[in-house]
Amino acid sequence: MTDAKLSFSQNTVAICRILDANLDRAREGIRIIEEWCRFALDNPTLAQECKAMRQTLAHWHTAEIHAARNTPGDCGTSLTHSQEESRETPQQLLQINLARVQEALRVLEEYGKLYHPQMGSSCKQLRYQIYTLESHLLSASPQQKLKSAQLYLVTSPHQKLLEIVEAALKGGLSLVQYRNKDVDDNVQISEGKKLCRLCHEYGALFLMNDRADLALAVNADGVHLGQQDLPISVARKILGPNKIIGRSTTNPHEMEGAIAEGANYVAVGPVYQTPTKPGKPAAGLDYVRYAAKHAPIPWFAIGGINAGNIHNVIQAQAQRVAVVRAVMEAKDPQQAAASLLKEFPTPRSHV
Repeated sequence: MTDAKLSFSQNTVAICRILDANLDRAREGIRIIEEWCRFALDNPTLAQECKAMRQTLAHWHTAEIHAARNTPGDCGTSLTHSQEESRETPQQLLQINLARVQEALRVLEEYGKLYHPQMGSSCKQLRYQIYTLESHLLSASPQQKLKSAQLYLVTSPHQKLLEIVEAALKGGLSLVQYRNKDVDDNVQISEGKKLCRLCHEYGALFLMNDRADLALAVNADGVHLGQQDLPISVARKILGPNKIIGRSTTNPHEMEGAIAEGANYVAVGPVYQTPTKPGKPAAGLDYVRYAAKHAPIPWFAIGGINAGNIHNVIQAQAQRVAVVRAVMEAKDPQQAAASLLKEFPTPRSHV
């Protein structure tokens, strides 16, 4: 071809080939991300968002664009890079595919302007959605979230369990433990799955009480163990290296044991007498002060803490507290959670 300019028809074919390749690339990348949201995160909200984006792209993937495809004549099919041959972690896989989708959407945004007036703006909006999704998926790890958590809710049985927990999440709650010892495993699994999805939708951590097997069954972020429960090493074998495992402690000796076992955090208490732990004497604020000086891992003051005494607990150097009745029995759980969080000097992002 001697003419430096392509004909109008050749331009159209070239643009359609570009659009076809990048529509495929974006749809495939979003599907990879969608599968993680669905099967790993068990997050129907994010999975549905990915599905909706794929459907929007499918709308633009017209028969005319499909017809321009010429895979045998595409010089790019033979191009590769050594870094494309392996993936080390799910996070790396997500990062690579999120970047892949963003690049494809940018191409679609620009060349789409040449194909249809609305295609460019549609792909631009999708690109912004992917940026938001990326922030959500690649935000702080569970361990980092644990360190930054200030308010921890341990649930008690309630007919409006989901409504109470969601209200508290709206109030800023960032860590929830499901505790219901008096029901069958099937009930715990059913309620646990619902709570886990809910917490993940709000970016909060979700733990099961006592049972590592049930934590695994509901895709929880970890488990909280009492002193008489499984050794942490056994729970770790069940849950794997990345899940959170906490341990209740009532004195320095138990704290040291939990830390030596490899706990990710410890509960320190009960600070005050509480019906949640009948017959167990209060450890008092002295144990809180001890933890502040000696605990090298995150710890939560727990036991009878409420709006009336949380200030004293924080004055004793607690940076995190766990509550039950202060939220579960509150008239307004959202306001209760928000008010408790306001008692802390400043929000923290790390220990």
